[in-house]
Amino acid sequence: MINTKEGENKVINETKKRMIDVQNIQFIYPHANEEENVIALEGVDFHIDKGEFVGIIGHNGSGKSTLSKLLNAIIFPTKGDVLVNGMNTKDREHLWDIRQTAGMVFQNPDNQLVATIVEEDVAFGPENLGVPPLEIRERVDRALATVEMQAYAHQKPHQLSGGQKQRIAIAGILAMEPECIIFDEPTAMLDPSGRREVMATIKKLNRDKNMTVIHITHYMSEIIDADRIIVLDKGKIVMEGTPEKIFKNVLALKEIGLDVPQMTELAFELRKEGIDIRDNILSIEEMVAALCQ
Repeated sequence: MINTKEGENKVINETKKRMIDVQNIQFIYPHANEEENVIALEGVDFHIDKGEFVGIIGHNGSGKSTLSKLLNAIIFPTKGDVLVNGMNTKDREHLWDIRQTAGMVFQNPDNQLVATIVEEDVAFGPENLGVPPLEIRERVDRALATVEMQAYAHQKPHQLSGGQKQRIAIAGILAMEPECIIFDEPTAMLDPSGRREVMATIKKLNRDKNMTVIHITHYMSEIIDADRIIVLDKGKIVMEGTPEKIFKNVLALKEIGLDVPQMTELAFELRKEGIDIRDNILSIEEMVAALCQ
């Protein structure tokens, strides 16, 4: 006999674990002529648990940037619902709670820096939330320490490198104490050194602070350590799973215009030449171990 109460409790517990719940959403960019409406997302359905690191990939026009804006309540679904920590983004009275719960870091850090001194920039968000001055001071110091930018507190943002600016932008979000951060291609405008700095910060937030991280990127190597990857194509989810499961589909990913990590592609080419090597290698370390065997 099924225990109904036990089943209900399980559903409640699962819901409590969820940070993001995307329920069969559609998003249409309207046009004056309805026949020219653009369907950016259609039937997208997934959830992200608290503390998860999820990568979202897709070629240009796949809908991933639209999805990021839906998760932060910048725009709202045409159909379906987006829940952030149980709050529906369509519920306007929870709008600021949602944006405080799920912070967002954009592609260009210059678009998020608003003050002439680093620590003032990091303080901007908490000040607008009405946080008391002493607590703002603590939050700013804590946020700068987390992204390892304490030494630059009194610097001018425009004097910093691209990677440093992006870390300041992340600190500004951290100072508002979100439970989740959505990164919308945060390394796209950075050089390799800047990308490494920002990715080290993102992984630290997830690993050490247990923060939920949603990382939208077109650099496949940045998400090889993710818990899960969601692949978008033409506004729909076409694959979902662990990095090992996703990236072993080299040909399928290439067909929709995506690359795979370099070591995965090398393993793919070696297998084509008859070398017995596993097809889910992601990193240099894994490749060296496989070849040395």
